Amino acid sequence: MRQLCRKTICNVISAALLIVFSLCYTHVEAKEIIIKLAHPNVPQHPMGEGYELFKSDLERRSGGVFRVDIYDSSKYGNFDAVVQGLQMGVLQMGSDACNNFSVFNPQLMFLDMPFIIPSYEAADLITDGPIGKKLAGALEKNGILGLGYIDIGFRQVFANRPIRKLEDAKGLKIRATHSKAHIAILKALGMNPTPVAWGEVYTALQQKTVDAIDIDLNLAWFNKFPEITKYVTLTRSFYSGHLVLVSKPFWEKLTPQEQSWINESFAVMQKFERNKIRSNESMIIQKIKETGGEVIELSSEERARWIKATENVAPSFASAVPPELIEEMRKTIREKLNQ
Repeated sequence: MRQLCRKTICNVISAALLIVFSLCYTHVEAKEIIIKLAHPNVPQHPMGEGYELFKSDLERRSGGVFRVDIYDSSKYGNFDAVVQGLQMGVLQMGSDACNNFSVFNPQLMFLDMPFIIPSYEAADLITDGPIGKKLAGALEKNGILGLGYIDIGFRQVFANRPIRKLEDAKGLKIRATHSKAHIAILKALGMNPTPVAWGEVYTALQQKTVDAIDIDLNLAWFNKFPEITKYVTLTRSFYSGHLVLVSKPFWEKLTPQEQSWINESFAVMQKFERNKIRSNESMIIQKIKETGGEVIELSSEERARWIKATENVAPSFASAVPPELIEEMRKTIREKLNQ
């Protein structure tokens, strides 16, 4: 009888433990939160590497609560598809160039104004400070929340002929983005901006449909443009940033702890991505030289001529990017960095 009781008790305990383990397993399974994250860059670009770091850091930090599925290289779809996905909550995170979001808030063209941002330190000061936070926050009414900004880089001219002075740029048939400000800058410099779809740029340069492209060093390098453009002029005409976004409907369903994990992992990713973009540049310049390319640095006097040539661009966009916003940016940079 005593053995039977003992056996019964053991069976009860085993059954209870099985129920507890089953409930725990079900809870874990139910608690897993999937984040679909879309971005336009290739995995080997610092942005692609940064998002892989975000994935691993968040999954580790949250103890498996989050699972991040990355859609790189615009695999999720174009800009419109990403925005609609975020607004509906079927896409949880994404990023794109700041100027693309000017359809919601024209002031997000603020980084496209020529020669306003003189350095990466100045870019961080503006984007991470009150100006950048206010402009990103304006997207909330569209169902999108801005986590923060990461780098693309400064625009440089990759061409099939040397551009050493302003006169050399005259008539240069150059691939431009759809940004009206970008087109206006190139025209002010005497160039002939030509629209070419991103997927067709390499072929267009190779076949000399266009003579040049205005792009940052990392994007040029990872898309192999130096293979077909011998000359690089370091114009640094404007700084391009990416805005990292999270779906508002998704965000509002999260606990404060879950939101905190995402913010912390983004901070890790942001620091890594910025450092990689910036440290890569000297490597890219050296590689271009080693493979027979020529890297042209404008003298301070020549740069002043380029700045003067584009001085009417920002005023022509005053209805989108108010003069007081431009002055606030310049004042902030002067006072904080003496630049």
